[in-house]
Amino acid sequence: MRQKIVAGNWKMNKDVHESMELLRAIQSAPIPEAVRVMIAPPTLFLDRMAEATQGHPLQVVSQNMNAAASGAFTGEISAEMLKSISIQATLLGHSERRAYYNETNESLTKKVKTAQENGIEIIFCFGEELADRKSNKHFEVVAEQLETGLFSTEALDWKNIILAYEPVWAIGTGETASPQQAQEMHAFIRSQIQKRFGGAIAEATSILYGGSVKPSNAVELFSQADVDGGLIGGASLQAEDFLAIVNAI
Repeated sequence: MRQKIVAGNWKMNKDVHESMELLRAIQSAPIPEAVRVMIAPPTLFLDRMAEATQGHPLQVVSQNMNAAASGAFTGEISAEMLKSISIQATLLGHSERRAYYNETNESLTKKVKTAQENGIEIIFCFGEELADRKSNKHFEVVAEQLETGLFSTEALDWKNIILAYEPVWAIGTGETASPQQAQEMHAFIRSQIQKRFGGAIAEATSILYGGSVKPSNAVELFSQADVDGGLIGGASLQAEDFLAIVNAI
């Protein structure tokens, strides 16, 4: 049975004091045993957050990771650096990384390979823009992102891969794919995994929805057969909202 997961991506928000206050508020509430809960705070606070969550079911993950082991990559963070502070998972391919920092399907393949070689769990993000959906190319775009950015990596360890579908047109816009649209795409994604890697892997892979999930729509989104949770942006910055989403599964 595949995992139910809610992951909060804090992006570049909150200073260290605000971040610790938010962390403590989330930790103070009971987390349902059936739900795996993750948070991705700013890189600067990963070490402190990892220490603060030792022995707690809340898992701290990175927002990004470089493909190189080391070198002249100012401002970047490597897999070994993450492991040295007990961070065992990272987001890769978030739409903002693709849009603002020119990450491509090809460059993400290198990151995926590095993460896999180092035993770093991956939350692989992908999704179409508004123009793609309006031109009815959304399935084609998603299939290409999966095939080139993820599936082309040799010897994928699917036990360490979580997928996060992000309709870019619904991130930070207040727009949300309808539950039916989300289910349609998640079912398509699962079918692509099945074609390439077989039914057992397809059925075991968690696919998160990442487009303006809020307490008001979480229950209906999460009730869809192929939606296994959410990658939460803005709503993860308020403990009450985030916990309501966690409890919506």
